[in-house]
Amino acid sequence: MFESIEHLGIAVSNPEKAKITFEKLLGIKMTKSETVASEKVETHFFQIGNSQIELLESLSPDGVISKYIEKKGQGMHHLALKTNNLLEEISRLKELGFEFISEIPKKGADNKLIVFIHPKFTEGVLVELCQEIA
Repeated sequence: MFESIEHLGIAVSNPEKAKITFEKLLGIKMTKSETVASEKVETHFFQIGNSQIELLESLSPDGVISKYIEKKGQGMHHLALKTNNLLEEISRLKELGFEFISEIPKKGADNKLIVFIHPKFTEGVLVELCQEIA
């Protein structure tokens, strides 16, 4: 099962402006940034208790975040749920009829293995499942 909401991912077109906005809103400084080259994205995290807000900046016009912003505009991109057994969750959810964009976990930001459930199976919300890499 899931332990917590790990983070909310927000696609942004102006990361510097977004960082300032969220620092003001949350009253805290950004925790860290990290490049995920395979996804052509730069991530910027704000830690709030046991959860995080992740700002997603595209590093390329053909990157997934750039395409998302072009199609839907800035805003909520995904909800990430933390589990301690990613493979078990994938299997459980497949048995319940959920389909994944890819069922093979890959390395994401923040030392996590990740997979995404296709949004047509989650009421239009892109859901990321993630597990800490040991």
